[in-house]
Amino acid sequence: MGRQATGALGDRAEAAALHYLVRQGLRPVARNFRSRGGEIDLIMLDDECLVFVEVRFRSTSSFAQPGHTVDRHKQRKIIRTAAMFYARNHHYANHVMRFDVVAIEGGSAASVQWIRDAFRPDDSTL
Repeated sequence: MGRQATGALGDRAEAAALHYLVRQGLRPVARNFRSRGGEIDLIMLDDECLVFVEVRFRSTSSFAQPGHTVDRHKQRKIIRTAAMFYARNHHYANHVMRFDVVAIEGGSAASVQWIRDAFRPDDSTL
């Protein structure tokens, strides 16, 4: 599958995750925030908590559950990128941060798994 096809699948998965989280009461802040060190798929507000969301999609779980594919290396990249977001957006300085994973599995009958507080900055060595 080419980059264009996988990119379209990723975009649809992110849109599905965004829709799911909004239905759960979270408010969108940013989508695909990029800095030199990486990208964060979704940034949401959950009351006064700023939530950095990694979206994972797999058409099948025959190899690994999508939520289990966020390894320490990816966690460090997300944490560093979140720090850049804070540096550029001072009005969120008093918000608590949380790192979630939304795992979407399957094709037309996709299942969504929301893993709140999937990892913490002190879980990964920066």
